[in-house]
Amino acid sequence: MPGDERSVDEERSRPAGVDDTTVVALGELSKALETIHRVRGHLYSAHQLVGGADLTLDRVVKLFREAGHDETADRVEHELLGRNLLPGRWTFQIMEEFDDGYYAAFQEIERDAREMLADGRRHIYESEMKQRRRTHGRVGHEATPRDATEMS
Repeated sequence: MPGDERSVDEERSRPAGVDDTTVVALGELSKALETIHRVRGHLYSAHQLVGGADLTLDRVVKLFREAGHDETADRVEHELLGRNLLPGRWTFQIMEEFDDGYYAAFQEIERDAREMLADGRRHIYESEMKQRRRTHGRVGHEATPRDATEMS
């Protein structure tokens, strides 16, 4: 535990000279990155859903043909099956562009900010908030997993 007891452990403690505004800014940047992680997950869900829908179209075409609806089957087969989601892109290409561009840049900037401003330490804001909000000495409110083992 650091001497000022602001953080739950040394690994997430505020380095000397780091002011409150910087800690809040790093916390907000981390929060924004967490949102982008969620966006990435949603994009992967869309990627899998669109792919699954496209594969289902094979059965749709077959069933329309069996029912004698060749014109409708042809339209599904030629206008939908294998169609790009965005101009020139299937969802895997969208994912690759997102991962290699925006997502990679966001992660790099967040990591560089932590390295430059807080010795690379993560979740300083949250660690200090946990320390303020927990009930010291109560089971279920331990600062670290090691403390939980020692209390049980």
